Formats: sequence, C-alpha cells, structure tokens
Amino acid sequence: MGKSPNPRRVEENEAMAKARMLRVSPQKLNLVAAMIRGKSVHRALNDLAFSRKRIAADVSKCLQSAVANAENNHGLDVDSLLVAEAYVGKNLTMKRIRARARGRFGRIAKPFSEITIKVREIEE
Repeated sequence: MGKSPNPRRVEENEAMAKARMLRVSPQKLNLVAAMIRGKSVHRALNDLAFSRKRIAADVSKCLQSAVANAENNHGLDVDSLLVAEAYVGKNLTMKRIRARARGRFGRIAKPFSEITIKVREIEE
C-alpha cells in the first residue's frame, strides 16, 4: 500500500547537490560557478581550493556533496565524474538601513543566493 517513489530529477548517470542560504550576491557566486563548469571533478576541486574568493569553500562543500551523492546513492564511478551544470539562483534579501543626513535613511540590501551542481559520469 505505500506511496510510489518519486521520479528522479536527474538522468541515470547524473547526481546533484544544492547549497542554499549562501551569504553572497548571485553575481559574485556565478563567477565561481563559471570557474568549475565543464571541468572534471578533481580539477574543479583543485581550482576551488586555490581560489581567492571567500565563497569558494562553500561551493567546494556543495561539489563534494554532489560527488558523495553520485557514489553512495547512485553507484557512479567517482574518477569519471564531470561537472555538467552549475547554476546560481537568488534567495532572500535582508534589508537593513543606514542613517543619512536630515533624518533620512539609505537602504542596504544583503542578498543571499543558492547554487545547484550536477555531476555526470562520462564513459572514457
């Protein structure tokens, strides 16, 4: 009697991971995501480890999570994984104020963003 399992959101040779509530603007996060798109997983992890961007550590954790999902949940070979997609989305924005002259205020937006990474197994 139970519920039928949900259909997979990705192909049979893919796995994905998503990191939410990253405290960086989507524009800055997309620079790091563009740095790893289309590369092998080992090369992408090396690039993230030596990147000078602050958010690169969080993107690296998300990529390692996608690799772990591929290995443990879908039985894919870790050595033949490629970063198929890495895309960025907006999340909430904290609104803060800064006091300005003559009783006015300036609005400060502190954006959050999210990243989705899909890894794909390639046949050599």
